[in-house]
Amino acid sequence: MKELINNAQHIVIFTHMAPDGDAMGSALAMWHYCQKKATVIVPNAFPAFLGWMPGAEEIRIYEQKAQECDRLIAEADLIICTDFNDPKRIGPMGEKMIANPCKKILIDHHIMDRPADGLWTEMYSHPEASSACEIVYRLLTNEGLTEEIATCLYTGLMTDTGNFSYNSNNPEIYEIVASLLRAGAKKDEIYDRVFNQYSTDRMRLTGYALYRKMRIFPEYHLALITLTASELEQYHYKQGDCEGLVNMPLQIGDVFYSVFMREERPKPGTPKPRIRISFRSQGDRPVNIWASEVFHGGGHMNASGGELFGSLEQAVKLFENTYKNYLKQ
Repeated sequence: MKELINNAQHIVIFTHMAPDGDAMGSALAMWHYCQKKATVIVPNAFPAFLGWMPGAEEIRIYEQKAQECDRLIAEADLIICTDFNDPKRIGPMGEKMIANPCKKILIDHHIMDRPADGLWTEMYSHPEASSACEIVYRLLTNEGLTEEIATCLYTGLMTDTGNFSYNSNNPEIYEIVASLLRAGAKKDEIYDRVFNQYSTDRMRLTGYALYRKMRIFPEYHLALITLTASELEQYHYKQGDCEGLVNMPLQIGDVFYSVFMREERPKPGTPKPRIRISFRSQGDRPVNIWASEVFHGGGHMNASGGELFGSLEQAVKLFENTYKNYLKQ
């Protein structure tokens, strides 16, 4: 990997749509390592509470600067992809990435739903890892960690494990955390910037979702929260305002599974709305198979995602018809 980066002149770093802390952290950590010859491009806007991350101000957002991004992609002689393994996860950029014959590096921790088909020159794919940032740390640790890189990596580790509440039993994770703190990551400050910067609208939306829209299925220790596009608009929804909402029902003593469904209005040329679905669980209770087989998604045993093109009512009906097949009582 080091040789590929050293020999490249124009590097583009991609991460997935609706980038979260791990996507931003892994991409920006690689950007800092590659220094000035790299550009990070994300398909759409990232949440405002991640805008403080070192280097975030240099990120290109494809939806806002498509022409410039197309030029950068075409000129790239090395492409690095973090926190996803399917070109579809970067929207229209996926086809443009494939069209560029340059060498490509994959850094990811999700299960591959289909063969890599020779797309990647170097592939660091470890589904057992807590996060893409953990893999980036393991790749860069012998190169020396700057404070900026450590800050980005800690942010991804923290957010992709729910502040170390799931997918984080490996003792080595905490050795990594110690190393990042020694390198200059300020743990308390990062937590405050990510979790204590909510808007009034976001707080009210969270209260509404928990009070009005949460359903409990006690026999299967399951919670479901749904939000329509109209409800989101009522609370002036911004990207990231529902981050972490799916985890909240797990604070109930006898709830071990949680599902959150969010409706997105159809975009021009797409006749049906998209329902974004998040799955969480505790202990040895997998949700990734359910997400994969029913909702065209997947992920980790305790943290997965999926989607459905159709109405929210259809998604809820599918949920109600299938949960008993996949969950433990």
